Amino acid sequence: MNEELQPLVSIIMATKDTEPYLPACLDSILAQTYPHWELIAVNDHSTDRTPEILEAYAQKDARVRVFHSTKPKLIPTLQEGYKHVNGTLINRMDSDDKMPADKLEVLVDEWQKHGKGTIIAGGTEHFVDEGEVGDGFLRYERWLNDVARRSVHYEEIYKECVIPSHSWLAHKDDFDAVGAFDSEIYPEDYDLTFRFYKHGMKIAGLDKVLHHWRDRSNRISRTWEEYKDNRYFDLKIKNFYELDRDLSRPLVLWGAGRNGKDMAKLLLQQENQFHWVCDNENKIGKDVYGIRLAHFEEIQNLNHPQIMIVVASPDGQVEIREQLKKWGKKPVLDFWFFA
Repeated sequence: MNEELQPLVSIIMATKDTEPYLPACLDSILAQTYPHWELIAVNDHSTDRTPEILEAYAQKDARVRVFHSTKPKLIPTLQEGYKHVNGTLINRMDSDDKMPADKLEVLVDEWQKHGKGTIIAGGTEHFVDEGEVGDGFLRYERWLNDVARRSVHYEEIYKECVIPSHSWLAHKDDFDAVGAFDSEIYPEDYDLTFRFYKHGMKIAGLDKVLHHWRDRSNRISRTWEEYKDNRYFDLKIKNFYELDRDLSRPLVLWGAGRNGKDMAKLLLQQENQFHWVCDNENKIGKDVYGIRLAHFEEIQNLNHPQIMIVVASPDGQVEIREQLKKWGKKPVLDFWFFA
């Protein structure tokens, strides 16, 4: 095998009690049109037949390697898996999901066009075993795929996680440079995306579905406390002040609903004063947390402000984006959506 032309892909997969879904997941990996991969499957203290299924597949295909986590929970399990990788390129998989047959081939082909310093990110598609995928997941899916199609990951990074945990490919050197799985911050995929951003990694998006993402009632994003408030304002604010906030410029918070109030509390922990605007006539002129709300037109009177938008309405976001465009404001340079 020519490692330069056909690099080995190490797929790291944490597994815990996914017996009903694991065979389909593993079959989809074995069916990859790109053959040069290894699966590092790490069992996280499963109480069902997950370990036996993994071992059976390892007996069937030597590319499947099975390990066991000594410390429970997702991130320690990923850390254990990463100790054992042999590959040049890194990918991650969830043990209840499925890969399209050409996933690795497409990712590797695209990565070879760019090389080190670039993360390849594809699209995703949700599925369920019974019933229909919920509207919320479908909206998130459409947004994710649009971000990947237009390669605007860093433009949209404060809105939601722009690179799901399973839809990327990175060179091991780049992955090590951003800290691999060392960080113990949840959501781990969102934290990793911010670390890509922090270290200046380029993101090359693909307008192609490269992962089939299973929705089920007991997935950890629905049941773990760490994912309960899926706005992740704490994580967003931490990274905004580290990576994008320029304290020499005025700060504007746009939106006075629940998102606005919750974000305002967090901002007051960072700064004593900021500008807070909205278009709600019932709130304009009122003091909330010591900040007087103003009409959004006030933005025009500020000198080169940085604008955080927390309005959740899709239609409202379109109108805000158009208004800011009319004023000559540019995403990433002047404004960011946080909801």
